[in-house]
This record gives sequence, C-alpha cells and structure tokens, in this order.
Amino acid sequence: MTQTYDLILKNGTVHTPGGSEQADVGVRGGKIAAIGTGLGDAGETIDCAGLDVLPGCIDSQVHFREPGLEHKEDLESGSRAAVLGGVTAVFEMPNTNPNTDTADRVHDKLRRAHHRMWCDHAFYVGATADNAEELKELERIPGTSGVKIFMGASTGSLLVDDDNALARVLASGSRRVAIHAEDEARMNARKDLRVEGDPSSHPIWRDDESAMIATKRIIALARKARRRIHILHITTPAELEYIAQNKDIATCEVTPQHLTLAGEEAYPAIGTYAQMNPPIRSAAHRDGLWRWLNQGVPDVLGSDHAPHTIEEKAKTYPASPSGMPGVQTLVPLLLDHVAKGRTTLRRFIELTSSGPQRVFGLTGKGRIALGYDADFTVVDLKKRWTVGGDWLASRCAWSPFEGMELTGKAVGTIIRGNRVMWEDSLANAAVGEPVRFEATEFGA
Repeated sequence: MTQTYDLILKNGTVHTPGGSEQADVGVRGGKIAAIGTGLGDAGETIDCAGLDVLPGCIDSQVHFREPGLEHKEDLESGSRAAVLGGVTAVFEMPNTNPNTDTADRVHDKLRRAHHRMWCDHAFYVGATADNAEELKELERIPGTSGVKIFMGASTGSLLVDDDNALARVLASGSRRVAIHAEDEARMNARKDLRVEGDPSSHPIWRDDESAMIATKRIIALARKARRRIHILHITTPAELEYIAQNKDIATCEVTPQHLTLAGEEAYPAIGTYAQMNPPIRSAAHRDGLWRWLNQGVPDVLGSDHAPHTIEEKAKTYPASPSGMPGVQTLVPLLLDHVAKGRTTLRRFIELTSSGPQRVFGLTGKGRIALGYDADFTVVDLKKRWTVGGDWLASRCAWSPFEGMELTGKAVGTIIRGNRVMWEDSLANAAVGEPVRFEATEFGA
C-alpha cells in the first residue's frame, strides 16, 4: 500500500545518527515518519538535490530583549533573524525589563511568543538572591530551559556574585543551571584599567583570570551542591582545559564570535562593535578554543545574540554597551569554518543539535530519526556569498560580520514539518511553539 505524507524532502544528503546518506525524508503530523527512497506521495515535496539536510540547529543562548527593550530587538524580529539563518529553536535569556524571575513573567513571555515567534523557543528563569528558594518550582514550568545565573554583571540587573547566594541557588532544583562565569569582585577592582575611547582595553579589564576564577568557583560550588552546571561563552583555553577535568558535573558552550574574531584585528577595525562580555580576546585565545573544540570539550554552540542599536554602540567606550547580534550568522559562520577545514560537519551537528538535546534534555529534537520532530536545517555547503545588510533581520540592523565572504549557507528552515524559510523567503505566518523538555514533562 502506498504511503502518503504531509511533506517529503527528496534527493538530499541526509545526516542521521548513523552518518550521511542519499535519502528522502517523509514527514507526517509534524514528525519524521520515514527515511529512505521511494517513500510514496506527499502533499508537498521539496527537491533537496545538491543540498545537505541537517537536524534542526538549536541556539541555546539568545537575548531577544522583550519585554522592556524592544527598541533593540523583540521576540518576533529576533526569531525572524533566527530562521533566516537556519535556526529552528532558541533558548531566550532572562535579563529583560522586568527580569524574567517569577512565574508570571515566564508565562508572560510564553504568551507573547505563541505563534508570534518564527521558531520554537524556551525561556530561562533568572536567578536572584530573592528568588533562590523558588527556583525549584520555576524551573519546572513547561517552556522553561532552566535557570540562568549571572556571576558577573552584564546587560541588565541580574547578578548573583557571592558564594552564599550561589549555594542557595544551586541547592534549589535539579535541572542543569546555565552560568555567566566572570568574577565580579575582580572586575570591580580592575575598572581603572579601562581606557576611555579604547575598546581594546575591554579584555584587559575583564581578563582571563576574571573568567577562570569564576569558573573554578562555580564548579567547586556545584560539586558541593551536587548540581549539574553549563558554563556559557567560554573564551579562554585554560577554562576548557579545567572543564575537561570536571565533565562529570560541567558542560560548556563556545560562540561563533569567539571562534571567528581576534582582538588584534577586531578592535582596530570595528571598535565598540566588537565589544561583548566575556570579551573578544587574542588570536592565540581563538586558536586555543579551536584546539579544545576539536578535542570534544565544548558541548554546544550558542550565538549569545545580544543586540544593541547603532546609536548605543556608537557611544565612547566604556559607556558603550557590550553585546552583538549573532543568531542569524551562527550557521553560516560555522559552515564557513567547516569549508576551511577547521572542524567537521559532524562536529557542527553535535554542537548545534545533538549536543543541546543531550545537555538540556530536549524531547523529540536534536536528530533526524523516526518519531522526532521534523526540524531540518537545509544547507548548501558550497554556496559562496557575502553577508549583506539587506539580509540581516535583527532590529539593531548591523552585524560585526557584514561584508564577510563565506562558503556555506542555510537555504531552508523547516520546523515540525512547516517550511518556515526557503531561499531567504519567509512563510506567511509564524508557527513557533514551546520546546519540550524531559524534566518538565516527565519529572527530574
């Protein structure tokens, strides 16, 4: 009997857990229903000849600024940039205005996002000294990706920097906690090292040791609390070496920015547009991150998409805010690194699909396999193109990578069987739904 499907992706190179193969993928009811050839008929067929069909890419760290900072970005514009770049799901951060640190504020974000965000989504709960004991309940709200701790001050007012408060946060709950690891005390003591008008002093102020002290502190506290942690945006090879010795309790993330930019080039060329926390460091740091990435230490790749307006970034350092957009360029930047031989496509898939699934316990996402959500990032690995301003969708309207020539681009973003983006054109309506997690569906 001939099978029928809602959608068939035909003739592509499909990347499954077993490797890559020339195959068709059949989708029914938003799920992957068949992988093979001669599958039958479908309501919609997409010819993927010459293209690679990857599991949907997941960006587990974005700041979409809503509510309160919508002049920089909002949930609609940020998610539109995501799908145009090939990202099928995002985890959004809590340093909004007000902070996302209560149940009501989590539910408010979920309401704002429903079928207004183009991609699937989840929201972090921000940890504070005041809500520490409530976090074990807040982290269990469906649609939450867990708890986020800011050990060092960044954009917004969320900060938990003393060991007693950190221990209280880690004692409340069971899901993996995401950490911004910079030591606030050391950075406060080093503020006079900032040079007005010179953003290249940013990594001197927020130096390697500021990161390493915080990373060692939080791993020691996590071990004492027996709580798994996930350390975000690692910038120093020394941290990755230390985390490699503590993988039983700590996972970690690197960003495309820190894998691509080097301070010696970036600060003279684009000034405050290269300013972010933790900082863009030297070429030696960047090369060291690549060595550890190809040793398998980083678990995920996150963009740390953190937009500010051109007017804000034009302020004189250090009055200029830290952060840069990145969700739309995450996939193409890494595909370009794959094309240049810095890593493999298999490693890229681990960092953007199976890695987030494993670290955060996602339900039904992260691989092309029967029964999983029909999320696909369809890419042209050979496409040579230039990042242009007319392609960028973030409300901030700039990118540190504008003008860069790249090899490799996402030509299609398919979410639960819905063709959301194809060849830079969007569907008629957003279909984003909350990401599901094992911890909120089935218990810790």
